[in-house]
Amino acid sequence: MDGFELNKIAGAVLGVLTFTLGLNVFADILFSSHAPEKPGFEIVVQETSTGSAQAAAPAEVPIAELLGSASAEKGAAVAKKCAACHNFVEGAGAKVGPDLYGIVGRPVASAEGFAYSAALKAHGGTWTFDQLAAFIKNPKAVIPGTAMGFAGIAKETERADLLVYLNTLSHSPQPLPTPGAAPAPAAAPAPAN
Repeated sequence: MDGFELNKIAGAVLGVLTFTLGLNVFADILFSSHAPEKPGFEIVVQETSTGSAQAAAPAEVPIAELLGSASAEKGAAVAKKCAACHNFVEGAGAKVGPDLYGIVGRPVASAEGFAYSAALKAHGGTWTFDQLAAFIKNPKAVIPGTAMGFAGIAKETERADLLVYLNTLSHSPQPLPTPGAAPAPAAAPAPAN
């Protein structure tokens, strides 16, 4: 082997090393990652508008108007959302939540064998259609401190269907309120002397 052959081999090795080094530099330039200016992600929260935009929101239909066209069969389907925590059969007892048999017209926090939260016990009153509709829509807003972890049912027609179904779960179902009739006013406090 003469010097010319050794030069060709050394040149090939140097050429491959130079090509590899150049490819590495080019790849770093092409695929480089830059640190963000601000760490983390920006979460955009839409501001609540006031005035005319808020007035454009549809008004909620009173539950009495929806109950007349509500379906107990559809309500039974909606009640499946509640079945994980509540029983609907008379005498079945409490699960995570109280037994809902005969709930319409029953005093609040009165189901036998269930330990109610202090907030629900303090609420008092009777479960009317209006009170149940409000509670089912957003339990934590109506009775702050309740242990009920359910987020609520936003759709008005589903709430009406559920209430009609719950009303059928009783030996003496309550009469449905008539549309346009105002709910019974709360007792006025006695004047202080």
